[in-house]
Amino acid sequence: MISWNRRSVLQGIGAVLASTALLDGAQAQSVPKRKIGYAVVGLGGYATGQIMPQFKNCEHARLVALVSGTPEKLERYGAEYGIPKTHRYSYAEYDRIRDNPDIDVVYVVLPNAMHAEYAIRASQAGKHVMCEKPMATTAAEAEAMIAAAKKAGRKLMIGYRCHFEQHNRRAIELVKTGFVGRPTLITAEHGFFAQGGQWRLDKRMSGGGSLMDIGIYSLNAARYLSGEEPVELVATEWTDRSDPRFKNVEDRIDFQLKFPSGLIANCVSSYSSNHNGFRASGTKGWVGLEPATSYEGHKMWTNHEGKTEQVTLPVPRKNQFVGQLDHLCESILTGIPLRASGEEGLRDMRLIEAIYRSARERRAVSVA
Repeated sequence: MISWNRRSVLQGIGAVLASTALLDGAQAQSVPKRKIGYAVVGLGGYATGQIMPQFKNCEHARLVALVSGTPEKLERYGAEYGIPKTHRYSYAEYDRIRDNPDIDVVYVVLPNAMHAEYAIRASQAGKHVMCEKPMATTAAEAEAMIAAAKKAGRKLMIGYRCHFEQHNRRAIELVKTGFVGRPTLITAEHGFFAQGGQWRLDKRMSGGGSLMDIGIYSLNAARYLSGEEPVELVATEWTDRSDPRFKNVEDRIDFQLKFPSGLIANCVSSYSSNHNGFRASGTKGWVGLEPATSYEGHKMWTNHEGKTEQVTLPVPRKNQFVGQLDHLCESILTGIPLRASGEEGLRDMRLIEAIYRSARERRAVSVA
């Protein structure tokens, strides 16, 4: 176990940052200069507002094609990003991506219920796949996606952008290297006030309510902070069925994960309250972020042996979106393992199904 004092907290963080920068720099130098071409499938707010504007900052990724069911979107964003009409596809034309050698990767940014179909068809077309989280609506769909990618000999990565966000990465490193001592408790809370009229409130499109949306951040954070997989869980749901938003999806579902080491994670998923934070506590202190998994503006605090510090990290060479886009390219070009593979998404899907089962049956569920 590493011995930490107040001065060594920031020195240790700085050392980790420096080593990460050196590794990233060395890796970047070894990656071939050819840029990998992405086709973005689904031109909703997340794709057009967060993902697509980041391609200009990528070292290894470029936007080469668009797929949408809305001709006006294809025209508008095609013109904005210089995508020729030959590289703009309707959903009816989707399978024609097979014949476009400029497309190496298909990024599926569609409602959850459409993930499996469009990811599998992309693999069958010989393309690598990036798919938004949750990767599917059932574990069986996730398994089929993994099988299709393996059969085609292509990569399948899930869009866990927080795995590439420096504050989250730093929190993981501090827990792993012993800064908090022996980890004993994680709290992870995510939620927002869901507005009516969205596909996320229609179970046919979303597969579920808050857990299939914002709650996955609490679940995944508990797993990457602990560095373990849970062996048992218990969940409780509360939903006001008189609220027209929640005709067929849940509002709030809280769940507790028990890990082999004795660590417990208490997690919140909500469509009726605002949360975005986590804390990993141990025998010597804690590390916490709030906001923890937002698009920007992360804030980090540490506590070691009773002394609390706010930690400011330097502006990273790549933000979480660029890091994610480039990482799949680096894996394609060099063969490095994926940091957020299809198997990572499948583990979350299996746990999500167990959480729903626990809440429905009002009992603890073994997931070992």
